[in-house]
Amino acid sequence: MINLQVRGENGTIEARAKHGVVRGPEQAGLDQSVFPMLGHLLPYADTVFNRRQVSTLLEEVPRLPAGVLTDEFARELIELGQVALDGQGLYLWLLGD
Repeated sequence: MINLQVRGENGTIEARAKHGVVRGPEQAGLDQSVFPMLGHLLPYADTVFNRRQVSTLLEEVPRLPAGVLTDEFARELIELGQVALDGQGLYLWLLGD
């Protein structure tokens, strides 16, 4: 399961998603040259995106093939990505199991 959080520089959780997504073959099969942010996620490790990376990540979401993310997770990914972009010193965390 991959979950989402927005954290500040000191690690405080500023926002979190209500929905996670199970890492499956759809995500594992993403072409990393087409989806550099989501294509490099590991299901068992945390991934942290800074402001510039969040912008690239948000550009990938609408182009994803059907079934890669649930609608709820995609919506929250966009919402929390925007929270990270709108704040100062905020990072988007994708938390793996």
